[in-house]
Amino acid sequence: MNHLKDVPLNKAYLLLNHGPSTIVTSEHDGVANVMAAAWVMPLDFDPPKLMLVLDRNTWSRHLVEGSGAFVIQLPTRQQAELTLAVGSSNGGEGNKFEQLDIRTSRAKQIAAPIVDGCVAYLECKVISEPHNQERYDLFIAEVVAAYADERAFSNGRWHFSDDQLRTIHYQAGGAFFATGEAFQVSRG
Repeated sequence: MNHLKDVPLNKAYLLLNHGPSTIVTSEHDGVANVMAAAWVMPLDFDPPKLMLVLDRNTWSRHLVEGSGAFVIQLPTRQQAELTLAVGSSNGGEGNKFEQLDIRTSRAKQIAAPIVDGCVAYLECKVISEPHNQERYDLFIAEVVAAYADERAFSNGRWHFSDDQLRTIHYQAGGAFFATGEAFQVSRG
């Protein structure tokens, strides 16, 4: 956790812009859960907002609706097995943090755990949109805190000098790929 550096909120969207798999944590009335989510996207800059698809049959949905908050985390290549595990089990059937021996810390601005070792975190408060939530399972949230591991994200850019810190993308059936090399092009 000592490599984490605050990201200006008006730049928080840059943490998600490359479309990585995410881990979502939430907590309500002292009960916490962790799940994987692939359908997360930035929505706005100021104030920063994002959208999360959260199926009505998940335990996390119950917790997010109760607390009005959640944390989006970007796991690393070395956390692919963990990401698959938290996405393949139901939090309503037991404490995934204990079952999977997940090390956590506390979020900075909201009441929820965060999964240690991720490269970025976006703490979010739900903007109530009952129609979207009920009809489309779509949650809109304001990002109230954002921070990232400066070894992988600094000056508004991802840079993966350590392959183990690369973010991951889920395809299906346990198949992932790691974010590739960055390159620059110029107009002209």
